[in-house]
Amino acid sequence: MDRTFDELVAEADAAPMTGWDFSWLEGRATEQRPSWGYSRLLHERLGTVDAALDLQTGGGEVLAAAPVLPRLLVAAEGWPPNVADATARLHPRGIAVVAHDDDSPLPFGDAAFDLVTSRHPVVPRWAEIARVLRPGGTYLAQHVGPASVFELVEFFLGPQPEEVRRGRDPEDEVAAARDAGLTLVDLRVERLRVEFHDVGAVVWFLRKVVWMVPGFTSDAYRDELRDLHERIGADGPFVAHSARHLVELRR
Repeated sequence: MDRTFDELVAEADAAPMTGWDFSWLEGRATEQRPSWGYSRLLHERLGTVDAALDLQTGGGEVLAAAPVLPRLLVAAEGWPPNVADATARLHPRGIAVVAHDDDSPLPFGDAAFDLVTSRHPVVPRWAEIARVLRPGGTYLAQHVGPASVFELVEFFLGPQPEEVRRGRDPEDEVAAARDAGLTLVDLRVERLRVEFHDVGAVVWFLRKVVWMVPGFTSDAYRDELRDLHERIGADGPFVAHSARHLVELRR
């Protein structure tokens, strides 16, 4: 028997939010993965360097799966629940976890790392990344691109202005990185299909990715959620498209 709108929303509201693990969505939402396989690339690079830093590591899920680690590996994270989660997950592997406010300078000396990485950073701070990289060092990351999942954003917020839609443009990011003294090695861009199979998946996703619909709660958007629930029931999964780019830069 299909669950009701109220049951789906209540379940999603009660679900945990710690870490950067999206397994709660299994069977309820799908997202096509980029062809380059960021986790595999990251794990390969970690085995080739002496000192590495992972920025905005979330709960440390990607680092924890690496088969080979460098001599020194540091993970930085700003959100306290994620810091605790990453510490529990990464300390047993000898990975240091540093609580770091993303608006502050990185708490490391100049030229400290051969490799700096990040998966879906909110705002890359290029001058700081360049500062902590050794000459010849590499920044390797997967970023969220412009207008990612905006079909869902605009369902709730209405049409967004062009300057908002083009935020996180990869060409703009590369230009800013060059201004900080970094040289482009590789840039790959893909747009990928996302499907939400029930309204609970949407509620959980918007609670997790808080910048999509700022201030989102199921109470504040009850009418829109009910409309979406009925639309999914009539037409099938709600389809959106995520934007991702792989960027590699060298100091």
